[in-house]
Amino acid sequence: MSKDKVIAIDGPSGSGKSTVAKELAKALGLLYIDTGAMFRSMAYMADKKGIPMTSGSEMNSFLETLNMEYGVSSDCLIRIDGEDLTQKIREHHVSKLASIISQIPEVRTYLLDFQRNLAKEVLCVMEGRDIGTVVFPNAFCKLFITASVETRAQRRLDQLKSNGDQNVTLEQVIKDVQKRDESDINREVAPLKQAEDATYLDTTDLTLPEIIEQLSQYVRDRAKDAGISL
Repeated sequence: MSKDKVIAIDGPSGSGKSTVAKELAKALGLLYIDTGAMFRSMAYMADKKGIPMTSGSEMNSFLETLNMEYGVSSDCLIRIDGEDLTQKIREHHVSKLASIISQIPEVRTYLLDFQRNLAKEVLCVMEGRDIGTVVFPNAFCKLFITASVETRAQRRLDQLKSNGDQNVTLEQVIKDVQKRDESDINREVAPLKQAEDATYLDTTDLTLPEIIEQLSQYVRDRAKDAGISL
């Protein structure tokens, strides 16, 4: 069986997988797909429209009329119903909303189809929490990226502050990260876990250049084994 032309990167919140995936895609000249941004954007829009974060007719109606666009331009990562949500989805409260909406089966089914269609035509780097286990179990290259809770919380805090949110403390973010981990690992639908054939990488003590250099060669080797041209 031929392999899907996807570099699947999974890992917990704040592990650095988004940054790694983005830089790895740039280094290899591939499309970067941020699935977390999709859940965040759906959560943001559902909250804005007052849609209950549960399964039911209102959520189904919301999904049926949803118009999601990804990779619109270099400045616009994601747009729903014509509204650019690239920056709005990075607000701290959206993380909690995304964690809730990601547990709704209808939402995961919607995004599963969206993500698979997006990756049909082009080799890409896709990151999330169930890419190598559910979305693309036959991906030619799978990575599971993590880091210590403290490191992940500090990275998240730095990101929030760079986006103008100065009112969040490290202790608060640590608690949020731990709560998100528990939710992601224990949810019934597509829980966070390492795929059996995924390579594990702890980024706690690694610099970004070190990670990209290491992974770039690893991906090239995997592509060669799978008969895929990068």
